Amino acid sequence: MNLEEIIPEKNLLTKPEVLEDYRRDRSFVCPIRPRLVVKARSASEVQAVVKWANETRTPLVPVSSAGPHFHGDTVPSVGGAVIVDLSEMKRVIRVDRRNRVAMIEPGVTFEELIPAVEKEGLATLMPLLPRSQKSVLTSFLERTPITTPRFHWEPQDPLQCVEVIYGTGDLMRTGSATIPTSLEKQWAVGRAQMRGMGPSQVDFTRLLQGAQGTMGIVTWATIKCRPLAKRKKMFLVPSEDLSPLIEMAYGITFKKLGDELLVLNQASLAAILGKDREGIETIRGQLPPWVLLLGIEGAGVLPEERVAYQEAESSDVAQSLGLELKGVIPGARAEDVSELLHRPSSEPYWKLRLQGASSEIFFLTTLDKAPAFVDTVYGLAARNRYDGERIGIYVQPTVQGTNCHLEFTFSYAPQARQEADKVRRLVEEGSEALAGKGAFFSRPYGPWARIAYRENAQVVIGQRKLKNIFDPNGILNPGKLCF
Repeated sequence: MNLEEIIPEKNLLTKPEVLEDYRRDRSFVCPIRPRLVVKARSASEVQAVVKWANETRTPLVPVSSAGPHFHGDTVPSVGGAVIVDLSEMKRVIRVDRRNRVAMIEPGVTFEELIPAVEKEGLATLMPLLPRSQKSVLTSFLERTPITTPRFHWEPQDPLQCVEVIYGTGDLMRTGSATIPTSLEKQWAVGRAQMRGMGPSQVDFTRLLQGAQGTMGIVTWATIKCRPLAKRKKMFLVPSEDLSPLIEMAYGITFKKLGDELLVLNQASLAAILGKDREGIETIRGQLPPWVLLLGIEGAGVLPEERVAYQEAESSDVAQSLGLELKGVIPGARAEDVSELLHRPSSEPYWKLRLQGASSEIFFLTTLDKAPAFVDTVYGLAARNRYDGERIGIYVQPTVQGTNCHLEFTFSYAPQARQEADKVRRLVEEGSEALAGKGAFFSRPYGPWARIAYRENAQVVIGQRKLKNIFDPNGILNPGKLCF
């Protein structure tokens, strides 16, 4: 069987300029040009392509978001690969207000999902200013943290059920969606696909998270939403030091207060608020070194009262640590920050505004260890003669504050080869140093895979056994993770 018999010719892209867009991304991963790009439009087309790839032993690389990409996971690791581009699968299949879930295809972006769920009185659980063309489904398959830890009960959240085409070509639905009848019949009797675990006690959804498309290609998923707020109030808590803000984050999450809760240093907050390099540098010079962002929302009954009591209790937590909730600080207004947190990043993407390019180190740790990691990164930057004032830092409590996502962003000018090499060395050395101090790379992109797996031989053995079950011919994104 030829690929042309499965996919309309207009959806098979072979022009050099098109392939060049998939050959590389903004990471330091070695570029490899794909053989062609398939613009898939349905699950049946994806399934047919996967079966064809098994027959022809052709590597497939699934992609759901439009560029730019940053982590190397969408760049082929071997020659002759075919890109399966799902970005035009854009249906918001269903929004279930009662059960607060939305069922979406992989091409749906945050810009498209936000108005769709708002019509049903719901709000999207948002990462920190995602790219305008970032796939919602991919964000949560790759465990991108959300800014509202109160709604984050386990690492899988807010992802629930999925429909997946495994590397064998078999189609499967996970969790509540595995009931042996059509989705339409399930909806007719009031069922919602809101439980990700199953069938039985096996969590097949979790198998796909963080897998970088090496186990299967997801063709729809259900995503948790939250009630749409009737009243919102954002507060900024400035500090000269990170440690008091960490203590405040513990206090807020312990009391289950607030909605948005995150900590940014002045470089990250300036990049979010500024529109160009000049504006960012001006704002950065005005901001305090660290700012905790606390959003409080009122939904349902008595929204004003809900905001008022949480504001009072949050203020008590802040004052006990010598901090203060503020609506305005030098360089920023809480109202402006709140507006930005509820939507994707405007163009250019906020991490590219300062110098045009950036690279990152991010991992999981606990909140109390974040200050020591920050000191380590500043020390590494000084030894590599990288300007520490340009390092963006983002601390995101996750899973009810029991751990956190810690992210460092290093900006550089892409045309300056020496500066780019400096950042690459800093990221490589920094990743090794931070891993040695306990950083957990739960999303092991590129060289982080070596760090994540070298001390876990049994995990590697187990994952390779699973790979042999779900993708026995190794066609799905070969070369990634420990495969």
